[in-house]
Amino acid sequence: MSLKRCAFLLSRVSTRAVSLRSAGAAGCTHGCFMSCVPLPCHPEPGPVVSVSRRNGSSSSASRPPDTSLFVPLNIKADYTGDGSVGAELTQQLDKSEVLKVLNRFYKRKEMQRLAAESGLDARLFHQAFISFRKFVLESGGIGADLHIILNDICCGAGHVDDLYPYFMRHAKQIFPMLDCMDDLRKISDLRVPANWYPEARAIQRKIIFHAGPTNSGKTHHAIQRYLAAKSGVYCGPLKLLAHEIFEKSNSVGVPCDLVTGEDRTYVDPEGRQSGHVACTIEMCSVTTPYEVAVIDEIQMIRDLSRGWAWTRALLGLCAEEIHVCGEAAAINFVTELMYTTGEEVEIRNYKRLTPISVLDYSVESLDNLHPGDCIVCFNKNDIYSISRQIEARGLECAVIYGSLPPGTKLAQAKKFNDPDDPCKILVATDAIGMGLNLSIKRIIFSSLVKPTINEKGEKEMDTISTSQALQIAGRAGRFSSVFKEGEVTTMHRDDLPTLKEILARRVEPIEIAGLHPTADQIEMFAYYLPEASLSNLIDIFVSLAQVDGLFFVCNVDDFKFLADMIQHIPLNLRSRYVFCTAPINKKQPFLCTSFLKFARQFSRDVPLTFDWVCRHIGWPVVAPRNIKDLVHLEAVHDVLDLYLWLSYRFMDMFPDANLIRDIQKELDSIIQAGVRNITRLIRASETHTSSGTPSVPDDTVPLYRPFSKDMTVNAQEYIGNRVQKKGQRRVRGSKASEVRLEDGNSQGQGSLSSRLVNEGLLTPDLLEQLQREWSSGHSDSRDDTLAEGGRTGNKSKPKGKKNKK
Repeated sequence: MSLKRCAFLLSRVSTRAVSLRSAGAAGCTHGCFMSCVPLPCHPEPGPVVSVSRRNGSSSSASRPPDTSLFVPLNIKADYTGDGSVGAELTQQLDKSEVLKVLNRFYKRKEMQRLAAESGLDARLFHQAFISFRKFVLESGGIGADLHIILNDICCGAGHVDDLYPYFMRHAKQIFPMLDCMDDLRKISDLRVPANWYPEARAIQRKIIFHAGPTNSGKTHHAIQRYLAAKSGVYCGPLKLLAHEIFEKSNSVGVPCDLVTGEDRTYVDPEGRQSGHVACTIEMCSVTTPYEVAVIDEIQMIRDLSRGWAWTRALLGLCAEEIHVCGEAAAINFVTELMYTTGEEVEIRNYKRLTPISVLDYSVESLDNLHPGDCIVCFNKNDIYSISRQIEARGLECAVIYGSLPPGTKLAQAKKFNDPDDPCKILVATDAIGMGLNLSIKRIIFSSLVKPTINEKGEKEMDTISTSQALQIAGRAGRFSSVFKEGEVTTMHRDDLPTLKEILARRVEPIEIAGLHPTADQIEMFAYYLPEASLSNLIDIFVSLAQVDGLFFVCNVDDFKFLADMIQHIPLNLRSRYVFCTAPINKKQPFLCTSFLKFARQFSRDVPLTFDWVCRHIGWPVVAPRNIKDLVHLEAVHDVLDLYLWLSYRFMDMFPDANLIRDIQKELDSIIQAGVRNITRLIRASETHTSSGTPSVPDDTVPLYRPFSKDMTVNAQEYIGNRVQKKGQRRVRGSKASEVRLEDGNSQGQGSLSSRLVNEGLLTPDLLEQLQREWSSGHSDSRDDTLAEGGRTGNKSKPKGKKNKK
C-alpha cells in the first residue's frame, strides 16, 4: 500500500468517534457528531418576509412539520478514490454480517430516540435507514472510515452504536431540510403580514367601511369619492365589475385605465397611465400611491382560494383613504385587523334601497313563470334542461353561467334587460350574484344544494350559505331596474321552508383572512431545498407555515395541480411559479392540454406565435352545432385568455397578443350566436345522444366542417368508406340489421343519417339526393353495404334478406 494512502487512512481514523458517549459529548452545530461532514453554510436570506414573532413566540415552539412531505433524495457514493482503502487495511466485509449489524442498529430504541431529537421521527428514521442500508450494501465504495467501523463491529471490537454519526450524516444528505429547518420556519413565518408592505406602513391611512346588503348603495357612495379624488384605484372581484367602473369613470370625464390579468387598456393614446385605474383585485399595485382606493366585496377575504388577494389589498394599498365595501359581517374582523397596523376604521351602514320579500308559495311548474323571473341553478346541465323546457312552452329565455365569455354574459344581460326584446325569462347560475345589472322581478331557486370546496380542498355537496343566498336573492328588485320590489321563492315546494330558514339566519361573522406564499418565499425555500419539486416546496411551506388566529393559508390544490403537470418540463423556478399561478379551470381537458403545450414551447425558447396558436385551436372555427361544440368553443376562449394572461408576464415569448385579442372578439361573437340559439343546440345534442353516438368529453370534441360543393370525392363513396371502416371492428361473421337513411318511421331512423349530418359528413341536400336514389331501385345494394357497418351491436338477422359479405 502506498504511503499516500496510509497517511490518508490515519487522518480519517484519528478523527472518528470511538464510542457513542464520546461522540455525544462532541456534537457539532449541525446536530450530528464530530465525524459528520457538515453541509456548506448558507448566507442569510434577504429581507423578503418578516420573521418577527407575536406575543414573544418562537419558531421552536411551533408545531412539528408534516414529515410525510419530505421526499428522500437519491445519492451516490463519492468515495471512488479511496473506496478500497478500508479493505486494504482490514478485510473485505461479509455482507451477511453487515446486514445483521445494521438490523441491530435499527432496533436500538436509544438510536431512535437520538434521531428523533435531531428531527428524524419514526417515518423519517425508517426511510433514512432503508436508504442507509442500501447505500452500505450496494455501494461500490462506502469510505474507509465507515468500512473500518463496520469491520470492527463485525469482529466484536466495536459497538453497534458507533454507526450513529455515519447514519445521521447519510440521513441529512437524503433529507437536507433537517439541517435548515430553522431557516425554513423563518421564511414560512406568516404571523405578521402587515410588515410585508413597508410603503403602506409608512403612511397613516384612513379606513372607511361601507357596510350593507346588496342594492343598498354602499359601492355607489365609495365610487363617488373615488371619482372625486385626484387619483384612485378600484379593486373588484370580477373583470365585469372592473370593466363597469372603467366605463363609468370615463363616461363622466374621469380618465381611467383598465387592468385585468388578460387586458391592459390605457385611455391615453401614447400609453401613459391615468390617475385612476379599475382592476381585478389580484392585479392591484401595492407600491403605487393613490389618494383613494376602493376594495369591493370585502367578505371574500375569507374565500378559501382567493382570500389572499383581499388581505394583500387591505394591508398593502398605498392610499390616503381606503374605502371598503361589503357585508356587515366583516366589520369586526376588518376593525381588528386594522388594529395591527395602528389604523382606525370608520363605519358607515346602509339599508337596502328597495324592499324584497320571500313568497309563501313556490313556482312548482314552468307554466307559472312571469316576465322578470330568474331561475337560479347550480350546474350547467340544469341550465340546459330548464332553458329547453321554457322555450318548448313558446317563451324566450336568456342564459348566463360562469364559463361564458364576459362579452356573451353582457349580451345575454342586455337581451334580458331590453324592454323591447321578447326575452323576459333568465336562467342563470350564481354567476349573477356579482358584476351584472339585471332587471329581475323574482328570483326562483331551482335547487338549494351547491358543490363546494371545504377547508381540506375536498369537493362536497352542501346547502348554500346564508351569505350566498342573500347575495343571489338581492339581485331581485334592484334600485336601477324597472322593478322596484323584489321577490324570492323556490321552484319546488319542499325547498321553500329551507330557503326561509337560510334567509332568516344571521350571517356568520368573518373571523379569518387568507394568505398565500409569494414567489420570493418559494425561491428562498428552493435555495435550501434545490432538489425538491415546486409542488413539494409548496407542501412543505404550508406544513411549516406559522399563522396567528387572524389568518389561514389559502387552498393551493390548483397551484399544485399545475405544478405537477409541468414538473417534467425544464423551467427555471420563477417561470414555473408564474405558470402555476395562471387562472385555469382544471376541469377543462382542452385548456389543461393547451397549458401544457404552452409551457413546453416556452421551455424550448420558441415564441408562441399567432400562427402556432391558430394551428393549435383549429382556427378559424365554425359555429357550434350542438352543446358539445359550444362547450369546446368556451374552452378555446379560455385558451386565448391564457395566452393573453401569459403575454403580460412573458412579452417576448407571447408576442402576438393584439392578434389573439382580435380573434378572441370574433370567437366571442360566435359563442354569442350559439347561446342565442342554445335551445336548437340542446335539441341537436339530444338527437345526437339518442342516435347512439359514443359520448365524447366536453372539452375535446372536434368541430367538423361541412362538405364543400367542390369536393372531388364522391359523397356516397366517402360515406361508404366511413361506414366500412367502422364495420371492420365487428367480429367476422356477425350480422347486422337493416339501416335506412330516410327520415321515416322505420326502426333505427335517424341513427346514421343524423350522426353524419351532425358531424358535417352529409349535408341535407345530399341526404335528399340519397333518398331519391333509394326510392328509384338502388336500395338493395346500398342497404346491404350500410348494414355491413351500421349496427354492429345488433346481431339479429332481418327476415327475408341475406346478409351479404
